[in-house]
Amino acid sequence: MHNAFFNTPALVNEPILSYAPGSPEREKVKAALAEARSQEVDVPMYIGGEEIRTDKKIRLSPPHDHKHTLGHASEGDKSHVEKAIKTALEARSAWSAMPWEHRASIFLKAADLIAGPYRAKLNAATMLGQSKNAFQAEIDAACELIDFLRFNVKFMEQIYSDQPVSSPGVWNRLEYRPLEGFVFALTPFNFTAIAGNLPASAAMMGNVIVWKPAYTQIYSANVLMEIFKEAGLPDGVINLIYVDGPDTGEVVFNHPEFAGIHFTGSTAVFQTIWKTIGQNITKYKSYPRIVGETGGKDFVVAHKSANAKEVATGLVRGSFEFQGQKCSAASRAYVPSNLWEDIKGFMQEDLASMKMGGTEDFTNFINAVIDEKAFDKISGYIAEAKKAEGVEVIAGGNFDKSKGYFIEPTVLKVTDPKYRTMCEEIFGPVLTIYVYDEATDFEEILELVDSTSPYALTGAVFSKDRYAVDLAMRKLENAAGNFYINDKPTGAVVGQQPFGGARASGTNDKAGSMLNLLRWVNLRTIKETFVSPTDYRYPFLGEE
Repeated sequence: MHNAFFNTPALVNEPILSYAPGSPEREKVKAALAEARSQEVDVPMYIGGEEIRTDKKIRLSPPHDHKHTLGHASEGDKSHVEKAIKTALEARSAWSAMPWEHRASIFLKAADLIAGPYRAKLNAATMLGQSKNAFQAEIDAACELIDFLRFNVKFMEQIYSDQPVSSPGVWNRLEYRPLEGFVFALTPFNFTAIAGNLPASAAMMGNVIVWKPAYTQIYSANVLMEIFKEAGLPDGVINLIYVDGPDTGEVVFNHPEFAGIHFTGSTAVFQTIWKTIGQNITKYKSYPRIVGETGGKDFVVAHKSANAKEVATGLVRGSFEFQGQKCSAASRAYVPSNLWEDIKGFMQEDLASMKMGGTEDFTNFINAVIDEKAFDKISGYIAEAKKAEGVEVIAGGNFDKSKGYFIEPTVLKVTDPKYRTMCEEIFGPVLTIYVYDEATDFEEILELVDSTSPYALTGAVFSKDRYAVDLAMRKLENAAGNFYINDKPTGAVVGQQPFGGARASGTNDKAGSMLNLLRWVNLRTIKETFVSPTDYRYPFLGEE
């Protein structure tokens, strides 16, 4: 009998394991890496209860060792998209009617599976498939995804418990229904946690999902699906397909039951999707929810009062962890002349100590960029910068794709604050620095920061002067959805720093907060009157 309101487990962010030499987690993930490299997996699409394989294969390989084959995935076509939508809609009735605590239990179990028996396997898949070192895989595939699943359950509880007031004789209620139709989750390569959260958060609220991951993330997506299935997710709730983007879009965005998209990816793709949805708006049963986090040209601005070593460390970590392939990665910096020589020296010292190579060697801080297309784009920016006037290579600048897609962490110093690499998203290990005269009015520098890029995802200010910090917060109010004071602009923690930006960076629906889950519900207000009126007349109608 469903006659109680349930309190979900107390929240705490998942502790980050160290992977230090001799630690049990290091040994477990090394064993998982060895096992994964010793076999070739046959990855199917998952539609309903079926594992679907085709004759058209997608080769899966480590970006840092692209001649090695991890396995193959079956690529689908439009018919598989149609089948996934049909299957999802068939599952909707039972899933949406399931009591919310049972949906919660499934995803809480998934979190515990990741925290326990699947931790090494999922981290190893992320290390191999996306070339993340052990620490970057741990904070992403393990900790952040566990946090998403657990915190989202608590957010769901909070949403459902938010109810309106009632006047005497009336009981007002709010019902949080799933969207009518299916949700399309389009996920990126760079975070296994995002790939898991985008379909799971909408599904948790009673929605059914068609999930298309980036091809370069299929290897770990397959493990995620294994976890969801073991956690007890019913068939058809999340359907995982590998189909070419335009073919998928043609089916999804022309379907009358399309109810929303949960997206992380490029601004250009998101804008095309938005335009397509607008053009097709009369085809849909309802107005689709459009939720997207796209890109960034994330900044660090240092005030003349800042600590040079703190700035240098923030830049090195913020720019080059996971090879700069984070939407939040520091990509442009504004440094005062009085601090520049010290910051440059500290950065060069740090970068000279970094090793680059495969993720299986735990002494490597830098690994490979995701694929050849990314390598060619990023190296093209560096090659052009080397020949450009007013651009100096402070560190790095070399690249090689013979074994893996390796690009050295590269620091450019420019005399033109509007040089190309200060303005355009590169999505790789390239940081461009503009050194300004320390005597310049700081407000002018902040106006330059605000006006240089169309993006507004993350940004940071370093300063020991509180007036300067306050000024930066006011002048850069709309320049970053996640703003950091004396810290690098990366590493948002679920429940602590809800993540998302505006302008060209997306809809700012704040993953890791209750706000995101609210996008996946469709409210119904219910008013019940206990003693109904039996006379239409109101007192004011009475005669004197």
